[in-house]
Amino acid sequence: MASFHFDLVSPEKLAFSGQVDQVDVPGVEGDFGVLAGHAPVVAAIRPGILTITSGGKHEKVIVLGGIAEVSEKGLTVLADVATSLAELDRAQFAATVSEMEEGLKEHEGSELDQAIARLDHFKSIQQQLNSTAMH
Repeated sequence: MASFHFDLVSPEKLAFSGQVDQVDVPGVEGDFGVLAGHAPVVAAIRPGILTITSGGKHEKVIVLGGIAEVSEKGLTVLADVATSLAELDRAQFAATVSEMEEGLKEHEGSELDQAIARLDHFKSIQQQLNSTAMH
């Protein structure tokens, strides 16, 4: 399988840089996979789990929004937040979801719609974290 260069950047750090076989990205308009030779594209990403495949190994990283750009140089993801599953405090993540649920009472109109959508993304991540495939 042909490989390509991938950079995952967050404001805090360069979370990943190297040659990969495939990256699965949680896009706003739907999840998409990137392989070597992918057509150029720029896409917004939603909170979700990004999967990096290299040498038959899969590394999962939680991203909380950002932008993905595929070019002739490879794939670059500029994530608002990028946390590998190894670094994730699952109890803190569950507490954040609970706080978000309680905070819905403070919103109304389109602000409420946005808060609900973000909560849904976080609950989806939490569900994936709790599934047996993630362990």
